[in-house]
Amino acid sequence: MAESDPKSIIRIARASGEEEVQTAPLDLGARVRELRQARGWTLEQAARQAGLARSTLSKVENGQMSPTYDALKKLAVGLEISVPQLFTPPRDARVNGRMAVTKSGAGAAHATTTYEHDLLAETLSQKKMLPYRARIRARSIDEFDGWVRHDGEEFLYVLTGEIRLYTEFYEPVLMKRGDSAYYDATMGHNVVSVSADDATILWVTSLI
Repeated sequence: MAESDPKSIIRIARASGEEEVQTAPLDLGARVRELRQARGWTLEQAARQAGLARSTLSKVENGQMSPTYDALKKLAVGLEISVPQLFTPPRDARVNGRMAVTKSGAGAAHATTTYEHDLLAETLSQKKMLPYRARIRARSIDEFDGWVRHDGEEFLYVLTGEIRLYTEFYEPVLMKRGDSAYYDATMGHNVVSVSADDATILWVTSLI
């Protein structure tokens, strides 16, 4: 028996409202100014913290010069952030208070030949991760048509029963209730139940 493409689970989640967000190119000068002002620093204070000339920092903020990597490192150290954070668009400062509660047994069901998934928090759009509870029907690795692979990273937590986690680059691992695993989902992986009854697990997949 062949397992349905697990990417279909991710596609279902995205079809429920998730969509790619296009962002404009970052204005480095505006970003540096924002970070400085968020700390309540004047140009002189920020320049002193970073070990740069005030005129240099002013030119960076006003887009009149492109800083060298050495200057970027000094800026990051002075602002107490990492260099990549200089190029990270600021998050919306609003607290949107998003929450979704899924009552037991109320998840959106999606059955395959080897797993039975209940999608959780289905009402939330723009999710960064996909949580779902899965009942493991498979009892043998032979029930899968090759490895399951998909984008992102994955967290697995055993809720009931016992499972065996098979991965492409590691020896199979026997896991019991309360055991967990975190792995790169682009690596081939399959899960089988070794319990008398179907095991159940919580799976959380990052959406990339």
